[in-house]
Amino acid sequence: MNGVMQVLQPDNPLFYLLIVWAVVWKGIALWHAARNRQLAWYIALLIVNTVGILEIIYLAFFRKKGKGATL
Repeated sequence: MNGVMQVLQPDNPLFYLLIVWAVVWKGIALWHAARNRQLAWYIALLIVNTVGILEIIYLAFFRKKGKGATL
C-alpha cells in the first residue's frame, strides 16, 4: 500500500505518466463512442475514471467495428 501511495504523489514522475496514460485512452474511447453514437458508453466513459481500464475494455469488446478497423 505504501508503494502505491508513493506513486500517487505529485512529485513522482510516474504520477504524470499515469495521468497521460489515462487521458490518452479516455480520449480515444470517447471519440469512438461519440462517432458510433453510443451515448450510454460516452457518459460512462466520461464520468468513471478507471485509469484507462474501462476505456481499453470498451475499445476491445464493445465499440462498433467498421470495415478494416483496428485498435
